[in-house]
Formats: sequence, structure tokens, C-alpha cells
Amino acid sequence: MRLKLTTWNVNSVRIRGQLLRRIAAEINPDVLCLQETKVEDGLFPMALFHELGFNHAYIHGQRAYHGVAVLSKLPLEAPRAHKWCNVDDCRHAVVELPGGIEVHNLYVPAGGDVPDPEVNRKFKHKLDMLEALTGFYGAREGDGKKMILVGDLNIAPLETDVWSHKQLLDVVSHTPVETDGLKRLQAAYGFVDAMRAIVPPEERLYTWWSYRNRDWAASNRGRRLDHVWLSPALAPALRGMEVKREARGWEQPSDHVPVTIELEV
Repeated sequence: MRLKLTTWNVNSVRIRGQLLRRIAAEINPDVLCLQETKVEDGLFPMALFHELGFNHAYIHGQRAYHGVAVLSKLPLEAPRAHKWCNVDDCRHAVVELPGGIEVHNLYVPAGGDVPDPEVNRKFKHKLDMLEALTGFYGAREGDGKKMILVGDLNIAPLETDVWSHKQLLDVVSHTPVETDGLKRLQAAYGFVDAMRAIVPPEERLYTWWSYRNRDWAASNRGRRLDHVWLSPALAPALRGMEVKREARGWEQPSDHVPVTIELEV
């Protein structure tokens, strides 16, 4: 069976209805993982997703900030959420798809503007969450689970994941302490970077372009903040990957674009 999964930082789900319709029509995913939904569960626009064929859902949100959601055309089992660093900010949802495939939908803190945990509590929270996640997945290393980890991890780890490695070394999302932390997290379980399994690490690859750039396409000052990782047990099933770059130019866009993988499961 072919499984198509899309991850997207929607940046407020209630104002992206037309974009979600385009994603459903043009990408047609079986599973859609959203981050930064910015709405409490009771106000989540489920009617729209039912209209689009996503009849199964696990919503984990809060008012105005953060929030993650998994929408699916396939049945979902064992829905659950994790809280990190004793902060209940709706950043990690887990579901199981048919065949026992775990989907982990993550939204790592952006981290504010100052890359110093001593003076910036948001940056400290980001680093603390990375460390906690590393311990969590490291404790599961070798369990043989079929697992997909997706989401806005808010870190661009490779030099080719940013428009200028040198200019962004001291900018939150590409500082060495963040990129090293993300690489430790990936290695803790042995996750395979599905995006870079398709697009070689030598090639530039972005999923986010700032709203501050009036002509984002011409300047192309992007970063790869959104990621798809596969467990070693599932990595051989990878058949394709697409970054929907043109979505950044749609009307009333998110600053992130959808990333889609296809698996043969």
C-alpha cells in the first residue's frame, strides 16, 4: 500500500481554509500533520477536514499559540500527547496508523531572538526540550518500531539548509548549539532524514521563507526548518519526497510550505 503523509506548519489553521483545500486537491495526502494550529480543541475546524475526507483526527491544541494536529483518511489508534520540560504547550502528538506505524508530530520552540539560554528563557526551553527528546528517543533505540517523526523542528542543521551558513551562525535556528543538539536527537534513535535521502545534502533545500522578505522567491533567503525522519525499520519503505515550494506564493500563505513523503508499506 502506498502511504502519502504531509507535514505543514499551518500558522493558524482557521485562516488557511483555501490553502488546505489546495493541499487536499493537489497533494492528496492520506495523513496530514499540522503544527502551530493556534486554536483550542473545541474550536478546531473539523467540518472542513471532514469535507476534505479526513474523517479521523487527533487534536492537541490551545488558544492562540502552538498546537499540533493529525488528520487522517485512515483509522487512528492510541492517540496520546507528551508534555516536555513541565510546560503544557501542546507540542507533541502521537498516533498509530494501520500496520502499527507510529506518527510523532512535533513543534519545537522557535527559541526567540537571542541565542543565549542565560538571558533568553525561550531559547533555554528550546534546548531543554531537545535534550529531553534525545533522552526519550534514545531510551527506545533498537525497539524495531516503524516510526515517522515529522514537524517544525525550528532548526536548520546543515550548511545547505540555510541561505547563508556564515551569516546565520549566530542566528537562532542555525547556531551550533542547536544544530549539534538536533543531530544528537536524530542519532539517539538512528532516525533517517527522509528529505535528505531524496535530495542530496550538497543541494540547497528550504521549507521556510520569512514574511519580512517582500520578494521571497527572488531573494530565496530560506531555511529548512521542517523535517521528516523515519525509523530504521521504516526507512526502506521511502519512495518519494516533495517540498511544495510554490505554496509560499499562494494567497495568504503560511511562512512554511508543506513537505510530503510517500512510503510503500
